Amino acid sequence: MRRIIVDYKKLTPEILSLLVEKYPDGYDDNHIISFKNAKNEWVEAVEVKTEDTIYLVKVSARLEVSMANFDEDDYTEDEFSEPISELPEKEAIDDDLDVEDIDPEIDPEED
Repeated sequence: MRRIIVDYKKLTPEILSLLVEKYPDGYDDNHIISFKNAKNEWVEAVEVKTEDTIYLVKVSARLEVSMANFDEDDYTEDEFSEPISELPEKEAIDDDLDVEDIDPEIDPEED
């Protein structure tokens, strides 16, 4: 089985999907693996497995945000293997919010 260390910049929607599936409520200290890489530097990562590969995804604040906001439906099948950092930004749309136009005639100071 191959072991691959993945930085956020090279994270694909496919790997992110696996992470969200494995850690639906996010990861905590118990899930983090610490090890030394080939450069003898300490690395902290979370692990996710496929049939033939173990991915060690480096822990970062950007990873946590990406996991929290991830939705598979935001990506096409072609984009699923591309690094997220190379994909165009998806616009966040919240259908639950009703936004009303502000009437410029109303002065909030007048009550």
